[in-house]
Order: sequence, then C-alpha cells, then structure tokens
Amino acid sequence: MSSSTQPGSIEPLPPAEKAATEDYPLSAVPMSDRKPFWSLALLLMGFALTSTTLFAGGAIGPAFSLPQLITVIVIGNLILGGYCAGLGYIAAKSGLTTVLMARFSFGNVGSRWVDFVLGFTQIGWYAFTTAVLVQVLLELMGVPETGFWYVVLVFFFNYAFCATAYIGYSAIDWLSRLAVPAMLVLVAISLALAVGDFSSAAIPQPTGEMGIGAALAVVIGTFISGGTQATNWSRFADSGKNAVIATLSAFMVVNGILVFAGAFCTLVYGSEDLIKAMAAQGILAGGVVLLILNIWTTQDNTIYAFSVAGANMFRTPKRHAFVLGGATLALVLTLSGIYDLLPTYLIFLGTVIPPIGGIIMVDFWLRHRGRFPLLSSRLPAFNWAGILAYLLGSVVAYTTGNAGIGIGPANGILVAAVALRCCIE
Repeated sequence: MSSSTQPGSIEPLPPAEKAATEDYPLSAVPMSDRKPFWSLALLLMGFALTSTTLFAGGAIGPAFSLPQLITVIVIGNLILGGYCAGLGYIAAKSGLTTVLMARFSFGNVGSRWVDFVLGFTQIGWYAFTTAVLVQVLLELMGVPETGFWYVVLVFFFNYAFCATAYIGYSAIDWLSRLAVPAMLVLVAISLALAVGDFSSAAIPQPTGEMGIGAALAVVIGTFISGGTQATNWSRFADSGKNAVIATLSAFMVVNGILVFAGAFCTLVYGSEDLIKAMAAQGILAGGVVLLILNIWTTQDNTIYAFSVAGANMFRTPKRHAFVLGGATLALVLTLSGIYDLLPTYLIFLGTVIPPIGGIIMVDFWLRHRGRFPLLSSRLPAFNWAGILAYLLGSVVAYTTGNAGIGIGPANGILVAAVALRCCIE
C-alpha cells in the first residue's frame, strides 16, 4: 500500500494541494502526514479549553450540592466525550473532516448546508469572543470600552488569533504544546486556592432551580457543536485508538475539569468569571494570561473550521484565503456591533448541528460498513434519507431543548440516527 493511500477512503493527493500546504481541505489526510498521540491530544485539549465552559459550570454550580454537581459533570462529559470520540474514530479511519463526510450522508449538493451551518456558526463565535476579550481587557485597564483603543485591540487580536490557523496544524500544534500545560497549571493553582478558601466561604444552599436534565443539557451543550468539528484534527491521528483516547482526554477530562472549575469558583467566590475569581485570589496576572491563551487556542480552531467548511462549500483547495476572509468578516461583525445580536442565533444553530454527527456515524457504520467510498465516487446531489433524518433530529433537538424534556442536543442525535437507520433498513 502506498504511503499516500489507505483502503476505504484515501485518494492520491493532488500535487498542487500538497505543495500549497493547505492541510488537505478537499481530500483525506495521507498516512505519511498523520500525527502521534500527544500532538493530537494537546491540540484537542487547547480547543476544549474555552471560557464558555467555565461560564457553563458557573451556571449549574449554585443549583446543586457538591456530590450532585460532580455526578452531573461526570455523566454529561461521558456523553459529550463518547459522541466526539465516535466521530474522531471515523475521522481517523477515513482521514476526512466532518464536511467531507457529509458529502456521503447528505449528497454532493445537500452537504453544502452542513458547510454553511458549521462555517457561519464558527465565524459568528469568533467575532463575539474577540469582542468579549477586548472588553474584559479594557475593563481591567480602566479604559472606556469604546473608542480608539477598542478598535485597535479588536483589529490586533482579530488577526493575531488567526495566524496559527493560517499556517495550519503545525502552528496550532506548537501553540497547544506551550499553552495547554500553562493553562492547566493556572487552573490547578486557582482550584487549589479555592479549596483553601472553601471552609471560610459562605457557601449558599443549593437553589434546586435547575433539574438534572437541564444541567446535563448545559454541560453537553458547552461544546457539542465544536466537538462535531473536532474531526478537523482527529483526521490527523495515526490510529483510530489514538483518536479516541485523545478526543476523550479533551472532551471528557479537560472539559469536565473546566466545568467543575467554573462551578466551584462560583460557589466559593460568588462569580462564574474565573478571571475575577483569580483577582480575588491575588493572581490576576495569571488570570489575564489564562484568558488570552484560553481564547487563542479556541479561536484559531474556530476560524480553521470556518476555512475548512468554506473550502468544501466552494470546492477549492485555497483554505488560506478563507482564513483571511473569515477573519475580515469577523472584524466587520465585531466593529459594527452586530455581534451583540449573534449569541441567540448561534445557540440555535448549535442546537441543529449535533444531529449531523449522529447521521454521519450511522451512515459510516451501517450504509458503508465502516469504509467510506473514495471522494471521487459519483454521488447523488441529495441524499434524501440523510436530509430527512437530519430535519427530524433538528426539530426534536430544538423543541425538546426549549421544553426542558431530556437533553435537547442528545435527543436530536439519537432521533436522527434512529431515523436514518430505519431508512437504511
């Protein structure tokens, strides 16, 4: 077997694409460019280390006693990690991203909806997160959160965060090797200080305002949309086993630690903002470093996902152009102030993303028997079985999530998967 091919999915790589070092946006990653476990694990951990997870922990912390909280976090992250690991295994076996897999599940034209929903969600969050970071920094500096310095910092961080995504896997890999250990050390120090302050803190009684199902939805929802696109990295794994373990390390262990950190700091210090908690602990400088690294290692993954989705939508290997174009679009969204309107819409899109993963998994294992065809195979414009199953799963995810019935995203995954399985059989 050639080093650039693998049974089931991997095609010979176009020489022009390899020369351009675009990270294979339109083809499978050849075995010659696969990465070892620790490289992949640290990169995925950097992706999972995001401030939204801390805030999610802060949202559920006051509602439960400590044993109940730990139970919710463990169960929620087992579900999240299992879902992401399932997709990660398929990505490692096929060498494909989620948007490329979607061609088989939704059709050559139908898959462009997946490109849109994954790409737009990511660029929206990129714009929103940059704005939030700049506002926090200006608040800490005692500078007005509008005007000259706001524009300067937005411009700087907007393009600085996309630099590693522009280069690709190698740059994000090295950033993760430096940033992830530093972030984990800072979180560990803050948690240790919080444990020391726990006995003297006025810990409120659990409010009970949130049920177990709603809390699980929050834990799983923190990163299930991002986890659907973690295949951008797990496709680089040198084995399916390493892809699964690396993904679980990020989306079960690290995500769980961050949810707990946010929840515990909220109980002890009364704030879900870990940076403010670190200020109360006397380690504000460490908090600022954590904030910047935390956002950088997620933002570059975010805009990388946008570039992969964009390249697939327009069937062009020029991923670099979409990194710069996406960053410019995000800059416009941030400076125009429209980012304030994005979170509600983006959360809605996040609800309809997870069923995509459920359909891909059923399609891979049942219809294709664990081996995707070559991307050059003739595909229908629309795979109606996958599309209809997806629509049903999305409706269920949205309605049950709003009604507080079970776990909205998980419901959507399950219903979409079952519906597609019935169509296949």
